[in-house]
Amino acid sequence: MIKKKMLVTCALPYANGPIHIGHLLEHIQADIWVRYHKMRKREVFFICADDAHGTPIMLKSKEMKINPKILIKNIFKKHISDFLNFNISYDNYGSTDSKENFYFSNKIFLFLKKKKYISEKKILQLYDLKKKMFLPDRLVKGNCPKCNKKNQYGDHCENCGCVYDASDLLHPRSEISGSIPVLKKSIHLFFDLPVFEKKIRRWLNCGVLQKKVKNKIKEWFVKGLKKWDISRDAPYFGFKIPGYKEKYFYVWLDAPICYISTFKNLCKKNKNIVFNEFWKNSNDTDLYHFIGKDIIYFHSIFWPAILEGINFRKPTKIFTHGYVTLNNKKMSKSKNKLIKAKTFLKYFDSDSLRYYFASKSSSSIDDIEFNIIEFINLINSNIVNKIVNLASRCASFININFNGKLSKFILEKKLYNLFLYKTKKIMFLFEKREFSSIIRIVTKYSDIANNYITKKHPWKISKKDKYNKKIQLICTMGINLFRFLITWLKPIMPDLICRVESFLMSKISFKVCKTPLLNHKISIFVHLYKRISSSLIHAF
Repeated sequence: MIKKKMLVTCALPYANGPIHIGHLLEHIQADIWVRYHKMRKREVFFICADDAHGTPIMLKSKEMKINPKILIKNIFKKHISDFLNFNISYDNYGSTDSKENFYFSNKIFLFLKKKKYISEKKILQLYDLKKKMFLPDRLVKGNCPKCNKKNQYGDHCENCGCVYDASDLLHPRSEISGSIPVLKKSIHLFFDLPVFEKKIRRWLNCGVLQKKVKNKIKEWFVKGLKKWDISRDAPYFGFKIPGYKEKYFYVWLDAPICYISTFKNLCKKNKNIVFNEFWKNSNDTDLYHFIGKDIIYFHSIFWPAILEGINFRKPTKIFTHGYVTLNNKKMSKSKNKLIKAKTFLKYFDSDSLRYYFASKSSSSIDDIEFNIIEFINLINSNIVNKIVNLASRCASFININFNGKLSKFILEKKLYNLFLYKTKKIMFLFEKREFSSIIRIVTKYSDIANNYITKKHPWKISKKDKYNKKIQLICTMGINLFRFLITWLKPIMPDLICRVESFLMSKISFKVCKTPLLNHKISIFVHLYKRISSSLIHAF
């Protein structure tokens, strides 16, 4: 069981467009985990930020004929709105373009340079002759030098996971002009990654990563680590490197540093949080990163090496997830294969996506296919037909026949204790992020609860005597079993839980459900969840 104070982060979404449901998988997984720990009264801080630098943002702002700072400010507002609409409960949300991040990026660079971990080197870079500019990794595509897969970006292959330099690409082409780039010399700054190889290996052997991820990382150590290029040439939108005229920090330097700067900003807002307790003297705190499998290298090798170099703590765990796929293809903003968060909410509510993703989520890194038919059937079957229907069929008798008052004792202590005992298993599964297993238990136990009501058939008793106390006992039992199911779902479906708490006139928590809800008045039952129309199968 986790007892330390916790800092939890998600990878930074890029500030070149809206949030889509592929992004939301990670943020929902992390939010569920954070809500669970907060439900257990643990001290957890949850942060994220916009990744607001890079050539794509510079080019997009030129295309839109606005200042890049205005562009990222507008995107920032939209991202915050999207996350709030899906109940992602960040304690602070920042930006890589913040003054705190400028401060820390410069300070960390100068410290590493003083320690002689930074060196200059003349290298060959891909250059677009038509646009007269060096091409960053994400604006050049070609064949992977390892597996020969076409249409791969200039930093890593999405097919085989190989990490390489853009100049290693086979048959490269510029994503800006479509022309074939040439190689041109430029002086760049490199971080001495190899010097930290032994320490990173030792850290990675301490159970920081999932097994599959750890096995993948072993491949990157076979040839030995290479010095890491942390600079980019002008024109560029980002922070200028101190002491250099036309050089900027590569986004993968200032982006992870934004975890530090966003937390520092939170410390300014909340004077009770001690910065050094989380980043330097870390004996009483844990740091957890939620990331996608496409950025494993940066978080498990490059980022911890930077932290080692500046004498800051390294992550306690890195939780990696797979992609969200549509028709078995990765959801992608650049490839225009996505469902925007805003578009999703035109047809469905946020809890439904949170539940669907939870039903597919585990500690594995497998991809999750978004299938709209399966999605609609799951929500209607599990939430509407089973869980909400359980409350509905019991509340009607309590409201009408007993003035909304629950009985003074429960009818089936053995059944109540079965649900109570299963709560321990639910908490264990939340700890381990095995959300799909939780959903399976919720489904199974909602069937048990509904079968109990069916066998006791209070409607038959009511036909003979609608004020029969046995009806009150049966339905009080049903309401208490419903409360268990809702308690188990509280971190997953926050909007539903708010409505249920109003209906039960009682707070939902793991601690509270140890004691049955008895001799207690509930509200008139109102609609808790809307059935999804089958016509919405063609929504996207």
